[in-house]
Amino acid sequence: MTMPLQRPDNLEALRDSGWVSKTVKQEIRDNFLRMLAAGEELFPGMVGYESTVIPETNIAIIAGHDMLFLGEKGQGKSRLMRTLVRFLDDEIPFIAHPEAPLHDDPYRPITRVCRELVANVPANEVSIAWWPRSERYVERLAPGTKFADIIGEIDPAKLVGGVSMSAEAALHFGLIPRMHRGIFAMNELPELDELVQVGLFNILEERDVQIRGYPVKFDIDVLILFSANPATYNRSGKVIPQLKDRIGSVIHTHYPKERDQGIEILEQEAAIDLGEPFPVIVPRFMKEIIEELSIAARKSKYIDQASGVSARFSIANFRTMIASARQRGARLGERPAVPRISDLGHLYSSSLGKLELDLMGSHQMSERQILDALLAEAIRTVFSEYVEEHGLEEVSQIFAQGVKIEVGDMLPSSYYAERLKRVPPAWDRAFELNASTDPAVRASCVEFVLAGLYATDRVSRSQTHGSIRYEF
Repeated sequence: MTMPLQRPDNLEALRDSGWVSKTVKQEIRDNFLRMLAAGEELFPGMVGYESTVIPETNIAIIAGHDMLFLGEKGQGKSRLMRTLVRFLDDEIPFIAHPEAPLHDDPYRPITRVCRELVANVPANEVSIAWWPRSERYVERLAPGTKFADIIGEIDPAKLVGGVSMSAEAALHFGLIPRMHRGIFAMNELPELDELVQVGLFNILEERDVQIRGYPVKFDIDVLILFSANPATYNRSGKVIPQLKDRIGSVIHTHYPKERDQGIEILEQEAAIDLGEPFPVIVPRFMKEIIEELSIAARKSKYIDQASGVSARFSIANFRTMIASARQRGARLGERPAVPRISDLGHLYSSSLGKLELDLMGSHQMSERQILDALLAEAIRTVFSEYVEEHGLEEVSQIFAQGVKIEVGDMLPSSYYAERLKRVPPAWDRAFELNASTDPAVRASCVEFVLAGLYATDRVSRSQTHGSIRYEF
């Protein structure tokens, strides 16, 4: 609900303002439906989920469900959870009292101190403060999380002060009670200690808290979100069945179904400024190879598919490729710098550690060997598409005349231009960049064709001291 510029600062003024109390799920649902009806963008930045994940999330919001986002790493689960914050009001009022542990609804206070305050103090003397949307979301990673962290604990200092152990005032509340009227998100649910999972039962079902056997009977108003990997979530004993039963909606995420979607994601998330002072132009085929590398890894028998291959794999490799080109541009004075296949020789640094090997399928191959094989497969796939679409046979005929070319990430582009005087017309048609006039573009095209010809067994190559020589 939009409030006037002059926000009410006491309970009487709040009542006079016409503010309406809602549960957090009602608030989210009302704002969501208003934005949906107005045709506003609901989940900005979420690419490839328009017909799968987003419709299921929409329905769960309207149904008022707590949600579990189930999918492999790097599928945007946490981002989806954080996006739900935009459906909260800009800010909401709460009772401002130094002894109030929670952000109590002025019309429906749940803590004893606030209930007594509203019952016994004139409305114009009950102070009201405002809780902004940005502070009404908290996220926790399950590993290492204790019961006291998210539910609460008996406060020893208050017991020493004479407060009864069974009194509400003796409790130190954890994250979930403190998110009363907000959103609490738990990442990697299967890694949550079983005792803590049990503690979530009442919160999900009854919305009350039990700490050390002492029930605190008040209605906690919170939207609870979870994320999990299917391999661990579905493993027997990792998540207690009663807890699964209390989660309203399970929403399955996935990797991009089309290469173009993956490229859109990596460009969006990498957020690299390709302009001055050292500009970079990235050919389309280089973006396709980076994303195709991730696609190949997600299909490979050498990779543990239960773990998945994160979108961060593509993003990190994209940044590494551009950084290598930009280093060359700065050192050799090439403006703009254009990424080449030889720049992909630096992908070990951004790839190692992001791929989990399948010990049964890797056959003692090292991670570097597997990455080399995947990269060769990605180049072969993309090159074959270009050959089919643009007829690059005329390009290969130039090299078939006995040309020998050495390539490397620190060789100047002029080196390539000297060895390949004539630019085949197919290059200007196929590569979306003018290879005829720009030596850096020409060098990138040359390396792509050479690597493609090698990947399709049309040429041989030898590698020494960091450089590669192709021969026909």
